[in-house]
Amino acid sequence: MTQTRFHAQRFFDGQAFLDDQVLTIVDGKITGIDQDISKVDVVATGLVVPGYIDLQVNGGGGILFNDSPSVDNLKLIMAAHARFGTTAMMPTLITDTFEVMQQAADAIAQAISEGVPGIVGVHFEGPHLSVEKKGTHCADYIRPLSTDEWQILSRQDIGQVIVTLAPETVSNDDVTRMVELGIKVCLGHTNADYQTSQKAIDAGASGFTHLFNAMSPLQGREPGVVGAALLNNNTSCGLIVDGFHVDYASCKLAIQAKPQGKIFLVTDAMPPVGTDQTQFALYDRTVYVDNGKLTSTTGELAGSSLDMASAVKNTHQELGIELGEAIRMASLYPAEYLYQNQTVIRGELNQGKQADMVVLNDDLSVKETWIAGEKV
Repeated sequence: MTQTRFHAQRFFDGQAFLDDQVLTIVDGKITGIDQDISKVDVVATGLVVPGYIDLQVNGGGGILFNDSPSVDNLKLIMAAHARFGTTAMMPTLITDTFEVMQQAADAIAQAISEGVPGIVGVHFEGPHLSVEKKGTHCADYIRPLSTDEWQILSRQDIGQVIVTLAPETVSNDDVTRMVELGIKVCLGHTNADYQTSQKAIDAGASGFTHLFNAMSPLQGREPGVVGAALLNNNTSCGLIVDGFHVDYASCKLAIQAKPQGKIFLVTDAMPPVGTDQTQFALYDRTVYVDNGKLTSTTGELAGSSLDMASAVKNTHQELGIELGEAIRMASLYPAEYLYQNQTVIRGELNQGKQADMVVLNDDLSVKETWIAGEKV
């Protein structure tokens, strides 16, 4: 048994801001909180907040998960994002061959079995998407759902699973089958109309991938996928708050339209996060970095160079969202979505939760990141 007494001079537990809280951490979990600062092992001088949880991470640290899905590369991607406060992530595989999907699943399974900190599952963004709304995904790899994919989706050793799909390409029966396997089904890269989207929600789809991007828009006579996302109170939406993917006014509109807790922040991060990369290869293209904006040689946005600390800062400063709520959008709300109907051990800092913590500077940049009571 390892025990640490952790003194947070300023503390946000996920609900309230407090001073001089001492967390007793035993084997990675918080077993108690008190104010006895006479006996402590660690003193944190910044604002201590719950660790950030990113449900859409394509890469980081110069690595694209698709290029070489391995445990070593997962560790490098996680390390890059941990610098910016991410304590749990869903490595995201964009549309690719079945062989690459298999390699990705094997790498995730190995990482989870080895207890690699922060790797909690996998997000398959594709390959069952709409060619019309493929974005930067490769049309050559977009395909119908088959026995091969079911073989991967049925695995029980790859942690939590999110699948992004276009409901016009996957039957509602298959959506229900995924949900029965414990998969979180998100609608994305879809040109579906409102009715098709609604039927997929009725079948069990519970989320929307990077709201507004690569989906049919809200219009007066056709609400589209965006309309379905905003109107269904029980669904959750990932939102990329980088100033490039979605106008800040549209971000504010979505947050106002959805019930509290149903919008969570994602990065959709690519390899440049945590590096000074100015370009990288994606499929048969090159993606260029220009002042934080990633653009492919074929013209479309190609993911982001956003990190979670910046997403929280943008949400607070650019959208005018209260700081505690901005932090919840990066911690509690993605945890609640991912672990729906299960015991949620992440996203807040109180007794019984995992000691995933971020120490923030006054400017909301990250001073320290702790995963399961260990500084990383």
